[in-house]
Amino acid sequence: MSLRYTGPNADYPVYCCRSDRDMAAGPLCQEVRALPVDAVVEQRLLDALAPDQIILAMAALEQIDVEASRLERQWALRRERARYDAERARRQYDAVEPENRLVARTLELVWEQKLRAAEAIEKEYEQWRQEEPLVLSDADRAALLALGEDLPAIWRAATTTAADRKRILRFIIREVALDQKRARGQVAIRILWQTGAVSEHAMRRRVRGYDDYDDLETLRRRVSDLNRSGKMDKEIAATLNREGFVGARGCLFQGENVWLLRQRWGLPTVKINGTDANPARWPDETYSIQGAAAALDVTPQTIFKYLKRGLLIGRQLTKGQPWQIELPDHQILHLRDRLQRIRRSKMKAA
Repeated sequence: MSLRYTGPNADYPVYCCRSDRDMAAGPLCQEVRALPVDAVVEQRLLDALAPDQIILAMAALEQIDVEASRLERQWALRRERARYDAERARRQYDAVEPENRLVARTLELVWEQKLRAAEAIEKEYEQWRQEEPLVLSDADRAALLALGEDLPAIWRAATTTAADRKRILRFIIREVALDQKRARGQVAIRILWQTGAVSEHAMRRRVRGYDDYDDLETLRRRVSDLNRSGKMDKEIAATLNREGFVGARGCLFQGENVWLLRQRWGLPTVKINGTDANPARWPDETYSIQGAAAALDVTPQTIFKYLKRGLLIGRQLTKGQPWQIELPDHQILHLRDRLQRIRRSKMKAA
């Protein structure tokens, strides 16, 4: 993947795969936000270079070093044998009489074969040497332990530039591969370390909607359980945020989000009093729409108009929940008196 910048000011970095576009003139294969990926890779680097992890890694490298020494001896024997066979074939060729051309030609072919075999073994040996795991000296081990102690502070220091961080990364990490098509709502991160080790990680990616949410079924079950227990939408949202759930687009859950999810999954609205019928007054002495209409001798539609105009103060625990209207006695008397004056005025006008 290559890095490019998007956004209104072209200042937001993303990693994109252009292979489909470059090879088949198709759309971009994949595009992943760079900043969250960088944060994951950086944290894995700091975790890997913690002092205790370095000690474990060096212990593992010591075992690898023992195995590498054994293989080195085997390679030395193979190379020595191949050189000996080639040298022996040369001596046989040199020893033949010049007039014995048929024997000389045969020995020359054998010599050439032995030389090619020796060259092939040398190439295999060089390839093995390039792929051989990193072997650390005592000085390397001491330097790494010191780096593990100081790296977090160095990494986060204001004096450390982005270029400095890249150099540290490249010293420890050989390659990072990304794939956001492997699992829904996730970015698979594969890190190839300079030691040859490979680690696999996953990061939740920011999605536009819940169709791409990484674990939608777990979210549905949790919302259903909370709804079944009588929790209101705002209470469900607060619980989801507290438990570490993240909404689409990376936002916190709000009552409105939960309401939309309930509509999507056909979950019922929790009633305040546990029944479908609203009482005239709630336990906290607030009025329902019907109760306020009866108290003021108006229609429920008028109560909605008063709420909209600010003549009445009311609240809903969440969208779709019954209204709870603050209506003290003095306000009832004031509104009744006002309504009577309005009615008398209309009667005189008629």
